[in-house]
Amino acid sequence: MHWLVALMSVAILALILIGLVLEFRPQLATRARPWFKPAIGTQLVAFVGAQLGLLVFGINDVLATEMVSEPGAAAGELSIGMGLAIIGAGIPTGLSTIGAGIAVGPIGAASLAAITEKPENLGRTLIYLGLAEGIAIYGLVISILLLNRI
Repeated sequence: MHWLVALMSVAILALILIGLVLEFRPQLATRARPWFKPAIGTQLVAFVGAQLGLLVFGINDVLATEMVSEPGAAAGELSIGMGLAIIGAGIPTGLSTIGAGIAVGPIGAASLAAITEKPENLGRTLIYLGLAEGIAIYGLVISILLLNRI
């Protein structure tokens, strides 16, 4: 199983290195397509190829793992219901942080524009940014409360 992690790490590193090479040497990308930039296309081909290799070569190792059918046979093993409960407890944090990110973007841009014109509005804009960030904290609190119930 360690080679699967290594293959995934190589895929991500190849994605980063190809992006850096094509960013600093754009003449290496000779065939430009009209619907995407060559750097993005090359990165996608490298990443999808590595993922397909991971799927093809790693499926046997994943299927070869032994599943325990008795509910109390292995210590520390989670049941499907407990796993779904933990995922369900994490969903409020994920969705609230996405919502906070969507809210903070325009508010931050508008507050920077307002501070540029009138620097004395800094306190008001920080309050608005804090209210938008509060959305993520509410989701975190709900997730903590749900985890205490599990």
